[in-house]
Amino acid sequence: MNQNKIYSLLGLATKSRNVVSGEFATEKAVKSGKAAAVLVGTDASDNTKKMFHNMCEFYNVPIREFGTKEELGHAMGKEKRASLAVTDNGFAKSILKNLEEPINNM
Repeated sequence: MNQNKIYSLLGLATKSRNVVSGEFATEKAVKSGKAAAVLVGTDASDNTKKMFHNMCEFYNVPIREFGTKEELGHAMGKEKRASLAVTDNGFAKSILKNLEEPINNM
C-alpha cells in the first residue's frame, strides 16, 4: 500500500470536486447513489464506523478504513474528517487498488 499515492489521489479528487466529506455529506452521497467508495478514518468512533459499514453494505458501496481523521482532512486541505465519499469511479477504483496493494518493505 502506497499511502502517499492514496493521499495524493484524494487531493486531486478533492480539487476536481469528486470528494464529499463529513458525516452528513458522505451519508447523502451513499444514499443517493453518487458515492463510488467511502473512506473512514481508523480513529473514528466505533459508532461512526458501524453506521457507515452497515450503510455501505446495504447500498453496495465499497468502504475501507484508512488513515487518521487528521490525515484524511490534511489530504483534502481541510480540518479533521472522519469520513469521506469519492464520487468519481476512476478515482475510487485507483484509490481502492492502491489500498489493496501489499506494503513494499524496501
